[in-house]
Amino acid sequence: MKYILIFLFSFTLFGQNIDKNIKSAIVKIYSFTKEPNYKKPWVSTTNSSSGSGAIINNNLILTNAHVVANSTFLEVQKYNSAKRYIAKVIAVSHELDLALIQPEDKNFFNNTKALEIGKLPQTEDKILVFGYPMGGKTLSVTSGVVSRIEHQRYVHSAQKFLAIQVDAAINPGNSGGPAINKDGKIVGVVMQGITFSQNIGYLVPSVMIKHFLKDIKDGKVDGVPQMHLFISKLENPATKKYFGLEANQTGILVEKTMPLGNSAGVLKKGDIILSIDGKDIQDDGTVEFRKNEYTSAKYFVDLHQMGDKLKLKVWRDKKIINLEENLSKSNNDVWLVKLFEYDKDPTYFIYGGYVFSKLVENLIETGHKKDCSIYTLLNKPATKKKQEQVIMLGVLADRSNRGNQNKFNYLVEKINGKKIKNFKEFYHEMLKQKDGFIVLEDSLGSSLIIDVKEAKNRHKAILNTYNIQYDRSKELRESNNSNSI
Repeated sequence: MKYILIFLFSFTLFGQNIDKNIKSAIVKIYSFTKEPNYKKPWVSTTNSSSGSGAIINNNLILTNAHVVANSTFLEVQKYNSAKRYIAKVIAVSHELDLALIQPEDKNFFNNTKALEIGKLPQTEDKILVFGYPMGGKTLSVTSGVVSRIEHQRYVHSAQKFLAIQVDAAINPGNSGGPAINKDGKIVGVVMQGITFSQNIGYLVPSVMIKHFLKDIKDGKVDGVPQMHLFISKLENPATKKYFGLEANQTGILVEKTMPLGNSAGVLKKGDIILSIDGKDIQDDGTVEFRKNEYTSAKYFVDLHQMGDKLKLKVWRDKKIINLEENLSKSNNDVWLVKLFEYDKDPTYFIYGGYVFSKLVENLIETGHKKDCSIYTLLNKPATKKKQEQVIMLGVLADRSNRGNQNKFNYLVEKINGKKIKNFKEFYHEMLKQKDGFIVLEDSLGSSLIIDVKEAKNRHKAILNTYNIQYDRSKELRESNNSNSI
């Protein structure tokens, strides 16, 4: 009992001391957004929400990307003040769910002290979480400990990075708020919790916050590089024997390199990656990132900036070779289905009532029922000949498209016998057709035939019927080849 009382007393003092020093740096963020509709891409809805943030160096506020995503107007409010200040987004990393915003009025920072970014905490370290969650209007402080540190999927980007699990109470509105250690430094930013769980919340760790802050020093966000591989574990003894490895040699097996990825031309099928930057990879695909602590082997790739060199030790043809890989390729360019996008309207084009778009993760995740024909494309890599997937979302019913009005999620592979590389090429090919017929084909050879004359004659009437102002998205309207139909 004596030890328990000492623990509780010391933890209380920790909370009181930190509380006095950091309250003035905690910010409430009001976000007004325009939410796009990926099934009806000419439509958007407005919404409002709130989140939290923390003042850091250079008169910046650190928060989550999902707090400010698709925002049209932002306001920030300091602790113990009723005044709201207009703010703007300075930089966003949607993949890391981090953002920097700044008030237009620099007087906002009067009587505040910037918080520092601390080191990656240890498991069982005590932390305090600050923010403005639901249930009240004033600042909330909850306490807890670091439960585990490992790779988790970030909900906002659907990508896996190192995350800190904590048992402090986290609720909607806490997003973007800081987790503070006993030294008064930020060790993580609240990003998500698990619904109906017993106090399981996740933080973007300080190591990834520092990656983001270093990334934006040149004025743009390049992102976190990846190797762009399909791999398998080496836990099966027969597999090790087959490739001529000793029992004590560990690593991961390369199953496939993505054609447009960073590993293309460097690694090949059958290679076994033994280490990354001198760090041994275990047979289960993990690395020891701290003594007796393991996480995904991609951790040591995640630490790099775009353009860095990655050093690899590889087992190939039953001997060890050393390779170097240039981490320069964009993550979004290597996948056929483009990654989640924010802060922009969907790309679309309407032709005679047929609604076309490019396939992005936002569309696949829209709605409760998943269409298997497009869901299975998530793991398909892009190639030089097929960089994007064009999809016909649906048909705006009209006399000119009778018989096709129930078609939707039609995956376009060819137009008049020509294979389509990306949406831009598809768009230009459609506009080139002046008369006759447009014949679209999917991967199974199923055809969709459009009478060009009928489509053009009925085009404006269809737009008027469905009260659609524009037949194409903004970037297409502003392009040099935005010919009318």
